Amino acid sequence: MAHDAIDTGGAELSAEERRLLEAFMADNRLFYGPDPAIMRNHSLAPRTAAEAAVLDAGLDANRINLVRGRLSSALEETFTMIEQTGVAPGAKWGDLVSSIFTAAGDLSQIGPRGIVGFATVSHYPVQFIAKYWIDDPTVGVRDGDAFIHNDSRYGNIHNTDQSMIMPVFDGSELVCWVATTIHEGECGAIEPGGMPSIAETKFDEGLKMCPFKCAENFQLKRDLVNFLQNSVRDPKLQLFDMKVKLHASIRLRERVLAVIREFGRDYLIATLRKTLEDTEAEVRRRIAEMPDGTCRIDTFIDSSLREHILGKWPLTITVKGEKMIWDLRGACPELTNRSINTTLASLKTSLVSNLLVYVWPDLPPNQGVFSPIDVLTDRNSLLDCSDDAPNAMSLIPLFRALSTPSVLLAKFLYCMPKRYTAIAASHYNQPATFVYGGLTQHHEITGNFCADINGNGSGAREDNDGEHGLSPTFGAYCDTGEYELAEEELPYLRIVAQKLTTDRTGFGKHRGGMGYEQIVTVKNSEAFGFMTGQCGGKFPSAVGLFGGYGCPAYPLAKIKDINIFEVMKTEPDKVRHGIADYMNEPSIAGGRYVMQDAALNFEVCSEGEIYMICQGSGGGYGDVLEREPWRVRRDIEEKLLTRDCAEKVYHLRFDPQSGNVDEAATAAARDAERAARRARGMPFDEFCAKWVKDGPDSALPYLGSWGDNHGPVVAQPPGGARTVMPADAVAGIVISNPRERRIAELEAENAALKARLAAS
Repeated sequence: MAHDAIDTGGAELSAEERRLLEAFMADNRLFYGPDPAIMRNHSLAPRTAAEAAVLDAGLDANRINLVRGRLSSALEETFTMIEQTGVAPGAKWGDLVSSIFTAAGDLSQIGPRGIVGFATVSHYPVQFIAKYWIDDPTVGVRDGDAFIHNDSRYGNIHNTDQSMIMPVFDGSELVCWVATTIHEGECGAIEPGGMPSIAETKFDEGLKMCPFKCAENFQLKRDLVNFLQNSVRDPKLQLFDMKVKLHASIRLRERVLAVIREFGRDYLIATLRKTLEDTEAEVRRRIAEMPDGTCRIDTFIDSSLREHILGKWPLTITVKGEKMIWDLRGACPELTNRSINTTLASLKTSLVSNLLVYVWPDLPPNQGVFSPIDVLTDRNSLLDCSDDAPNAMSLIPLFRALSTPSVLLAKFLYCMPKRYTAIAASHYNQPATFVYGGLTQHHEITGNFCADINGNGSGAREDNDGEHGLSPTFGAYCDTGEYELAEEELPYLRIVAQKLTTDRTGFGKHRGGMGYEQIVTVKNSEAFGFMTGQCGGKFPSAVGLFGGYGCPAYPLAKIKDINIFEVMKTEPDKVRHGIADYMNEPSIAGGRYVMQDAALNFEVCSEGEIYMICQGSGGGYGDVLEREPWRVRRDIEEKLLTRDCAEKVYHLRFDPQSGNVDEAATAAARDAERAARRARGMPFDEFCAKWVKDGPDSALPYLGSWGDNHGPVVAQPPGGARTVMPADAVAGIVISNPRERRIAELEAENAALKARLAAS
């Protein structure tokens, strides 16, 4: 084991014997696995002697601010460099980051348009390299070296994200680290595109790069590059973006050394550390301004990507003085053979991203933001999985972490005299996009994902409606890409692209931003297909705020056994431009119409078959009965809302002759609905007596605590028996294969039919 304590079998050892034993164990360590001392700690490292010396010297604050500005410009330059030269779709759409760390490995600054989550999780591998490779005689850390990494167990989101990490030396002194990270996509997993939904072990997930040296003397080691190319479906992508990240890191290193030449080493060290300490102090001050108290929410994940489940995702936030505690205990147990688990480090970086995007967007994005916050979890849960659990699709729980905390914090901040941004309901929080793979029209093998993921609807705000298809929940500056450019490279055609939906939003006094529909097909390839990695087809995932509705559920639809291109030629009147239009009135002869869970395991799409998904909306804010009629009318005119829905949800009434809103009738209808609400209401104790049960229904595939989040955890996987585990002894759950369950079901039906025939 990598980090076990030495077991002497109870024997007493002298100091010299212990020294020799420890030296022997260090020289003969079997495996350098993830280090819990690194991976479970998100606080700032103590000041180093060099940091203490320069900060105690009383350096000029104005010059420190100038250095910070120079570093910010350098980070922006390298971000743009990667965005303009990167090969991966994610690079072209801004799904990347450039970052700088202290010598101890704490994240100090990122590029202004970077993805916060990529950087706030990268300090873990930096600290691993510093702890284990600097003094290792077979590895070492020298000027011109670079290390590559993608394994979330050592600090990352998931395998598709690859980081290039470079030390920066001033003479012989290591003064800081720089890193660049891109969502690369294809990584050799069991399904193409890098995010396998059917992975049952970590060995199904493709490349598992713990931090290792891939470059020396500022040049990639070609043998290692060749090995990595040999391990993925798209060797061109692997090579080119390794070059892009390396040269961007070199450029960033050059800019850092230029800062040292102009301002001196002390100012660089002081700036990196002071940025962190000032940020941490400001966060503590802002927490102390909040009222003490506790807020709670329980949300549920409705799919393992292979079957429906109801997996609990709870969060309790407690404020006390200048400290905050985020408690996620009681969550769904680890799914030992499903890929939607997440490591604790990945969870934390998504939580801090929520703070920086939705609560305190004015703060500098660095590690100091989260340092004052304690995080509590159950080990071996979906949100704090073991090192052996697959986690390639950790996006399922992580996207909740990217959206949910701000909904709770809104209740603390609502009464504050000063806010740092508008309070908003939940941003849509599913990775709603098609992951693709196969043979292109240019006879190249590829696999990756689409920029559709970057158009989540935003939550309604306290003062206005949400924005349509605004951005992904993980970053404010990502683009949805140019489809025409993608179609030059891929046999992937969009029949409908980014069409805003109708009647599918988070309703409220202010409504959430609309999502959009995607209808896609394949042309000029018989070996190309799609998968999706999202849930939310049964249980709405984005919640409303202060009475606002959550988003709807968004299943996936497809029409197999057709060729839409032939339909366009021969029966163009049967071509539709919306999911509901196709599925509510099936009109294409011979088509097999399928409505299913939002998740789709990879399958080949024959030319002309169509696949349909819907990017979701944000949650609503406030009571629907308080929405101003002119806003409802505007939504109807913009075809975001039907008149029927306006009448049912917003209780609007229209003049039958003119079609205009009847203000008096609307006021009466809303008063009637308020009276009906009061009639439906009941005392809390009476409500609990009627609705609260001792446990989940036996037919429900429920996973998580029931009632008290600190109590026992219930696990009833699909097709399995119910188990109940103590809160402090949660164990992973194995879910049977859906195909085997289906076979057993059909065999039982067959046996029953045979019995009936025999009886007759």
